[in-house]
Amino acid sequence: MPERSDITSAELADRVPDIVIITGMSGSGRTQAMHVFEDMGYFCIDNLPPRLIMQIAEVVGINAGIGRHLAVTCDLRSQGLFDELLDVIRSLGEHEISCKVVFLEASDEVLIRRYSENRRPHPLALPGETTADAIIRERVQLRFIRDHADMIIDTSRLRTSALRTKLRSAFSELSDQQLMEVHVFSFGFKHGLPAEADLMIDVRFLPNPFYDPEMRTLTGLDKKVTDFVLGHPKTQQFLTAWFQLLDAVMPGYVAEGKPQLSIAIGCTGGQHRSVAIAEATSRYLEKQQYHVNTSHRDLAKANIRS
Repeated sequence: MPERSDITSAELADRVPDIVIITGMSGSGRTQAMHVFEDMGYFCIDNLPPRLIMQIAEVVGINAGIGRHLAVTCDLRSQGLFDELLDVIRSLGEHEISCKVVFLEASDEVLIRRYSENRRPHPLALPGETTADAIIRERVQLRFIRDHADMIIDTSRLRTSALRTKLRSAFSELSDQQLMEVHVFSFGFKHGLPAEADLMIDVRFLPNPFYDPEMRTLTGLDKKVTDFVLGHPKTQQFLTAWFQLLDAVMPGYVAEGKPQLSIAIGCTGGQHRSVAIAEATSRYLEKQQYHVNTSHRDLAKANIRS
């Protein structure tokens, strides 16, 4: 299989299954895996009996070609898991619905420690049965499903971010950059600092169009202001350095699996410079294939009256 960066959007869409069934050992990270699929836009249902998968697929519209993907978790609490799962997968294939099974596991020692740290009983432990006994019994009962899994992930030494990366690489039709929601917004320092910013840059050092009477009542969305701000040598020098900084830090946020990133750009009033720089920043990130939305927090408060 080619590296993810070499795979086109069409190829990603072709190899991503319609349905992903998540199963495995209790305490191995099924809930965390489900959260990853939720972030990827899958319709998610926890602990679904296999016999209902086809019905849910119809409700979601998978068999109608709508394009929505489905992720479900199935475990030993789902009655008839062993008897029905393979039959359900075969039935999905007959209806031209693709399906993959992801099996999560971890060592006995790690599972025992996780239940001890969380102070939760093993969900399958019988009265008087220890956690270790329940784990051994569950592992034996799940052997059949494990043998038929399309992907097996051992989470014993796997950080949540690494699990997220594995699942996103295998089951998303979007690139890693597109999976992260980037919000670029302008603001004015005189209206208060934004609490939600992950990155914040102060552009009050740039030439201010406010002091030109012809531009005082315009905004950074107007071409005259944009040309003034972006065309200044000081701004061009800044943008070169700013874009280099983004090139350095953005891949790190993507690698960490950060689902959302807020970039705040501030000037005095949030009317001219910050607006123009925010728009330029968004255009640059969009060219890098990031999913970007842009807003201007304080533009409604701008001095736009003659």
